[in-house]
Amino acid sequence: MLQFSKWQIGLVAAVMLLGAIFAAPNLLSQEQRDALPGFLPKGTINLGLDLRGGSLLLLKVETDKVISGRLTNLRQDIQREMRPSGGKERIVLNSLPSVDVASGSIKLRVKDAAQVEDAAKRVRELTRGGMLSATARPYDVTVTGDLIEVKITPDARKQFANEALNDSIEVVRRRIDPAGNKEVSIAPQGFDRIIIQAPGDSDPQEMREKIAAEGQLTFHRVDPTVSLADAEAGMLPPGRILVPYASTEDIQGALVLYADPEVTGDMVQNASAGIDNDNGGFQINFEFDNRGALRFAEFTRDHVGELFAIVLDNEIISAPRIQTPITGGSGRITGQFTAQKATLIATLIKAGALPAPLTVIEQRSVGAELGADSVRAGTTAMIVGFLAVIVYMVLTYGRFGIYADIALLANVVLIAALLTIFGSTLTLPGIAGIVLTIGMAVDANVLIFERVREELAGGKGPIHAVEAGYQRAFSAILDGNVTTFLAALIMFQLGAGPVRGFAVTLAMGVLTSVFTAYVLTRIFAGGYLLSKRPKTIHI
Repeated sequence: MLQFSKWQIGLVAAVMLLGAIFAAPNLLSQEQRDALPGFLPKGTINLGLDLRGGSLLLLKVETDKVISGRLTNLRQDIQREMRPSGGKERIVLNSLPSVDVASGSIKLRVKDAAQVEDAAKRVRELTRGGMLSATARPYDVTVTGDLIEVKITPDARKQFANEALNDSIEVVRRRIDPAGNKEVSIAPQGFDRIIIQAPGDSDPQEMREKIAAEGQLTFHRVDPTVSLADAEAGMLPPGRILVPYASTEDIQGALVLYADPEVTGDMVQNASAGIDNDNGGFQINFEFDNRGALRFAEFTRDHVGELFAIVLDNEIISAPRIQTPITGGSGRITGQFTAQKATLIATLIKAGALPAPLTVIEQRSVGAELGADSVRAGTTAMIVGFLAVIVYMVLTYGRFGIYADIALLANVVLIAALLTIFGSTLTLPGIAGIVLTIGMAVDANVLIFERVREELAGGKGPIHAVEAGYQRAFSAILDGNVTTFLAALIMFQLGAGPVRGFAVTLAMGVLTSVFTAYVLTRIFAGGYLLSKRPKTIHI
């Protein structure tokens, strides 16, 4: 029980050495870390908003706009479905389908009564996709005379709103942290809110501007038959819109576009900034998915020689003329962009459009001074608790108390290493979890040493008493730590923010304390007893 093989001791030593290597950068300054050799780790523990200071934003997802957008897109799809294609004859409607956002419905009237059933069949096939379950449909389709009504179901409303919340979180994450290497926390709060915490970022307004843009990219056909003067006077034909050029464009004014886009940004699967070798400056390169590539190829093939406009957030960023059909599924946007502007546009396109507008409910910043005070207070609490435990263990258990203190120090090092390796964010409650872990780690050794005292009092020799102490205390140590670990997992799953920070350090502390309190102290105790063979021990 007390005897370890050389490879076992070597393995424990290797674990402790790796822990020290990964934890050491936390004690160095940034300049010292930068000077370390490339093969050594340089990462440090990420400090949370309450320790480091930073920015906080609370956003509301306007889910009603999601329903409106869904209905508008469905209306456009219904219009396309009524056109002749693939052997299907054209179905003539009395007027354009109307959308009623309040009731969540689309209404259309068929001119020829003989085509009503065919039209209803096409609409049902069109709305079959995106089923909520095997039996539920997102839309109900009813026919009354020549009137076809498509109405969104209550379950679909809830699902679309939930999807909008989750998609908004992902889009915001890609905009704020495109490389994925920042310690930004983006989490849902309730059914329609998002909370963003960015440690170290003291300007919430700058972060707000990054996520303010809708990022809606669309490709529109230009209508040259409508004069700009008529458009500005409000004399626009149905289905046309007047869109201005972006402020960065050399060309001033606006263009009249067909309202329905030919291709949308959700069909772009990749975008990046690059150098424009033809005109100087920078350009945005993009690639379509299969659906977008087919639509773009069809559009450019049918409209060679015409202008088409690339619109981002209701502003024209480029309006090139189609020279030849573009069938390769990729293209570029030129316009004398600066490197910063091209990168920003590419990031917005790649991140995707927000599925719904976001409204800022709360905006505030936490000063670094407050975070520094929290760090000092938490560190002081940890040091005081650590020293108190060390003194108590030495006074109570002598040599074996020193072994427990060494294991306790190793435990803190391993926790710091794990926090660094996994990139976990340390918060003030997380420091409380470490302080609690210190007490729990010593508690395991107290159980062992008290059991050893009982064995010594029963007449056993030192070696057999220590062996029995470790063996018989193990079940109690395992039971206490497993239940604590399960509690930490539950807190992590169900909690948020500070509760999760506490749960992370507590769970890590449970794993490391079992290793250090039971294995490490047993190596020290076994090495001493088996080499010195004392007749009595004071414990």
